[in-house]
Amino acid sequence: MASLAAHAAVRDAEEGSAARFAAWAAVQAVATAHVPQHAYGAAWYALKAVAAAEPADVIREREWQAGRLPEGLWEGVMGRIIVLERGSEVAIRLQKGEGF
Repeated sequence: MASLAAHAAVRDAEEGSAARFAAWAAVQAVATAHVPQHAYGAAWYALKAVAAAEPADVIREREWQAGRLPEGLWEGVMGRIIVLERGSEVAIRLQKGEGF
């Protein structure tokens, strides 16, 4: 049920909006139960939501996320999420590769 509600929120939100990225983060979080790699998507989309709402807060959000991960997971998760600052804009990338 949570998955259906999260997908509906994605459809209802404006393309590229913080609300849509937040809804995608929820979709990914729910999907983690059946595919662990979706945990990356939850963190990635949450950062994209922050970037859409307030780009200046992205680094603080990334640090907040990283501070809540067990030490053994930090490199595996946050090491794949790249924040690129381009002037006043921020881009969030997810590095996929071996083991993804």
